[in-house]
Amino acid sequence: MSTISKKQTIFVAGHNGMVGAGFVRALSRDDTCQLITKSRTELDLTDQAAVRHFFSRHEIDRVILAAARVGGIHANNTYPAEFIYQNLMVECNVINEAWAAGVSSLLFLGSSCIYPKFAPQPMEEGALLTGKLEPTNEPYAVAKIAGIKLCESYNRQYGVDYRAVMPTNLYGIGDSYHPKDSHVIPALIQRIHQAKRAGSSSVEIWGSGKAKREFLYVDDMVDASLFVMNMDKQELNKHNDEMESHINVGYGEDVAILDLAIIIRQAVGYQGEIVCDTSKPDGPPRKLLNSDKLRAMGWRPKVSLMDGIERAYKDYLKRFDTGMDA
Repeated sequence: MSTISKKQTIFVAGHNGMVGAGFVRALSRDDTCQLITKSRTELDLTDQAAVRHFFSRHEIDRVILAAARVGGIHANNTYPAEFIYQNLMVECNVINEAWAAGVSSLLFLGSSCIYPKFAPQPMEEGALLTGKLEPTNEPYAVAKIAGIKLCESYNRQYGVDYRAVMPTNLYGIGDSYHPKDSHVIPALIQRIHQAKRAGSSSVEIWGSGKAKREFLYVDDMVDASLFVMNMDKQELNKHNDEMESHINVGYGEDVAILDLAIIIRQAVGYQGEIVCDTSKPDGPPRKLLNSDKLRAMGWRPKVSLMDGIERAYKDYLKRFDTGMDA
């Protein structure tokens, strides 16, 4: 991991989430960094006055904006107003108040859902705003696009260095296992684990199993983000245009959902059959990021999908089923 060159105070917004916690783990190993974190009860990032007061009381050198309202398809469909409002307010408050307090360096975390539903695969950074978004998570995507444009606009007008990274689907330590709102890997880990515990002969997955998705282990995402954040500005500008400031962060390969379920079955040690429920939708046939820019800068992922899922399953057992060995 690239380290920050001198002692700096870094505010990690959203440190209790999977990604924010990953940043805290990584930066806590760097004795040149002093971290500031605040829980939601300590600091409501949707409250502009509270955020302004926070920045006025702390001398902060850098901000990592990992705070967000997140969830799977069900959550996005059920709470669209909360997803767009809360994410917009957090982004506007943190970015504007960081600038007002003189913070010159900020990293904003977006999402691959910013790209059009039918964007050519793999999806390049230039595909942004070239077509209609996926309807199920459009409010969340619009908020994330606004975050990118906030960074670009503050850079252009005020000369700050606010960067944005767009990760693919993330998983790993600290993931959410909400029964309805979790993403595909934690949902499958939980479902297959429960089938094993119950002695079930089979477990169902939605769709044909043919749809492909890309997944990146959370610690790799953190490593890539710090790599981008710490890159010399002139070097970064060799790869990025001012009006296309965000950078994709992906694993570089995708996997069919059925094959993913089989990998998880192996990690869990389940012997039953994986059954595809073809009455359920597949979603887009493929979602893969083009991460050529990041690769050209010199970064590569370190954690394989199998290794990452094994780590995620051990974390699941530790948190939710301590009486059973991995």
